[in-house]
Amino acid sequence: MSAPSIQLDFVARRAPVSLLSGVLLLLGVSAVAGAYLGYRHLESRRAGLELKLDEALRRTHRDPATDQRTAGMSAEAGRVAQELSTPWTELLAELESASGDSANQVAVLSIEPDHAKRLVHITGESRDLPTALAYVQRLQKSTLLRYPMLDSHDLKTDDPQHPVRFALSAEWRAL
Repeated sequence: MSAPSIQLDFVARRAPVSLLSGVLLLLGVSAVAGAYLGYRHLESRRAGLELKLDEALRRTHRDPATDQRTAGMSAEAGRVAQELSTPWTELLAELESASGDSANQVAVLSIEPDHAKRLVHITGESRDLPTALAYVQRLQKSTLLRYPMLDSHDLKTDDPQHPVRFALSAEWRAL
């Protein structure tokens, strides 16, 4: 038994192009062209959006050095605001008035405010301890200062007049 022979014709004639096949070919080519144009449009739109995003990130990107500088300026502004909230004019006027009431026998050497606790530390010098105590008592009558108290006193033996250096602290009131 022998197998039937197979006829292979590599140069066979093609069927003529019909109208339907030409229309399908044109539809396929136009679909591919439309898809390519749509792809190019979306690609250019994506590139534009990436540029906008990069620009937005550059605008909102914060430099750490700038942040530290800004924080430093904010802290400095807070300190200045605290310093301005101290009633310096009234406080100095009250201390001068109390010194005048003690016949100018008291010299104020330093005034140090503590803004966090609203305290003021005053260092002064007088001829003797009773004058320093009278100065503290006069400050206790003040409307600006609350609870003025003598913290310490020291007789200066190295000075020929032997003055008394004293320290007192008080709260200040907001007027």
